[in-house]
Amino acid sequence: MNQEPLWSIFINACLINNFVLAYFLGICPFLGVSAKLATATRMGLAVMFVMLVSSTCAYGIQALLLWIDAPYLKLISFIAVIASTVQLVEMFIKKMSPTLFRALGIFLPLITTNCAILGLALFQTNKGYGFAQSIIYALGAGAGFTLALILMAGLREKLELARTPDVVKGTAITLIIAGLLSVCFMGFAGLGSSQ
Repeated sequence: MNQEPLWSIFINACLINNFVLAYFLGICPFLGVSAKLATATRMGLAVMFVMLVSSTCAYGIQALLLWIDAPYLKLISFIAVIASTVQLVEMFIKKMSPTLFRALGIFLPLITTNCAILGLALFQTNKGYGFAQSIIYALGAGAGFTLALILMAGLREKLELARTPDVVKGTAITLIIAGLLSVCFMGFAGLGSSQ
């Protein structure tokens, strides 16, 4: 079992190895839902919830598969858990907030194929995290994902008010901003120098 302290796991997942800006996982919702701050925040919270449930289930599945000596079923088991969790979240949001459901559009069901969530499950099991460490890792990764979405949405909303050349309007400026955010997050790499 990994002996890394909980605060270090959280900071590492949230800032140093941010799933979106360092690993480039979950780019589809990052670029697709980050046009408005309110939508980006809610999408980030939905992804964080799915990450928490998936992390908890991944820990249990890993223990079960090791117990029955069937580790080759890990990937398919994780995918099934993630897909069913996203269905739960989708039904909940549709019932509780139809407006948010329409605002998230196709990106809500795309949480199922969000490689950041599958990456979280695979990374935590490969690192040998215990239950508490897995939960903290999921919280850190979800917070980092939400932070990236909120930063991008804030910048994109401000950019709507700015005069930009026609050459870089739309997708081009969005990709430039994403690249700059990624470079900025590389500055956090110094925090993890003890590893």
